[in-house]
Amino acid sequence: MKFLDQAKVYIKSGSGGAGAVSFLREKFVEFGGPDGGNGGRGGDIIAECVEGLNTLIDYRYQQHFRADTGVHGMGRNRTGADGADVILRVPKGTQIFEEDQETLIADFTEVGQRVVLLKGGNGGFGNAYFKTSSNQAPRRANPGQEGTEKGIWLRLKLIADAGLVGQPNAGKSTFLAAVSAAKPKIADYPFTTLHPNLGVVRVGEREFVLADIPGLIEGASEGIGIGDRFLGHIERCNILIHLIDGTSEDVAHVYKAVRYELAAYADVLADKDEIVVLNKVDALSEDEIKAKVKALKKASKAEVRLVSGVTGQGVEQVLWDVINFLDAEKAEAVEMEKKATETKWTP
Repeated sequence: MKFLDQAKVYIKSGSGGAGAVSFLREKFVEFGGPDGGNGGRGGDIIAECVEGLNTLIDYRYQQHFRADTGVHGMGRNRTGADGADVILRVPKGTQIFEEDQETLIADFTEVGQRVVLLKGGNGGFGNAYFKTSSNQAPRRANPGQEGTEKGIWLRLKLIADAGLVGQPNAGKSTFLAAVSAAKPKIADYPFTTLHPNLGVVRVGEREFVLADIPGLIEGASEGIGIGDRFLGHIERCNILIHLIDGTSEDVAHVYKAVRYELAAYADVLADKDEIVVLNKVDALSEDEIKAKVKALKKASKAEVRLVSGVTGQGVEQVLWDVINFLDAEKAEAVEMEKKATETKWTP
């Protein structure tokens, strides 16, 4: 399945059905009177968050969605049927924006959420509605209200507990494949991941979701390479795992380059907690490891984990670091919620 995380679609709600002008014509009924029914309501355009989807690929092949028009009213006071609604099914993590791509309409973070994007037009009144004591034979009826239309943008931001960041060929896909059942493309020649990948990591009886995004190069924020648009997929992550290729000549420069691109994209990424990991240590000598750890500590001002995604060295320790951080975050959130709900008693 192809991965698509952004799509523009055109939507139009259904118009209401017209009211009917009708008079009762029946044997032995001398004064039948008006009996035109009302028109049905037009269909709505609804967005719903569902399970089983992880891409917006369906909207690559269909970009126009129009709800049904309400059925016109008929004689004998028959009201027209309402038009059928159109439901846009989207994966968890989808955001819906107006055509300007800035005004947020909806943000789906839980399965089952529904938002009415456009309401259908009301049905018109039939002539029976206009009957009064002074006008007992009205010959007028209302047309149905027109539906509304507009263009919207769907933007998917994957929801994961932790995110993998780093330059191309830092070993992010190898790390993801080693700790989860995900099967990203891995080869023995240099290339970069082109689409984000998700994997469920299990450590003992615990588990969390890990996201791997395409590598960042210097100038990605200015559109160099494949750019930095995929960074939106780690905006919701609680913590970042920053992988640095241990075979790089200047690991401090590599670290700073990625941090610069994160900050250039959004402050929220620059402020996230991170675990600094020196990867591919199986290809380094002891002296090289010591020198690069020293340079990396000076640049990041943080503890550096030594990992080899190929041999599995140090991988479990990084996973437990993530688990411990998530537990601490959860405990802090519970404590803050508890304090917010406590009310100070006063006589």
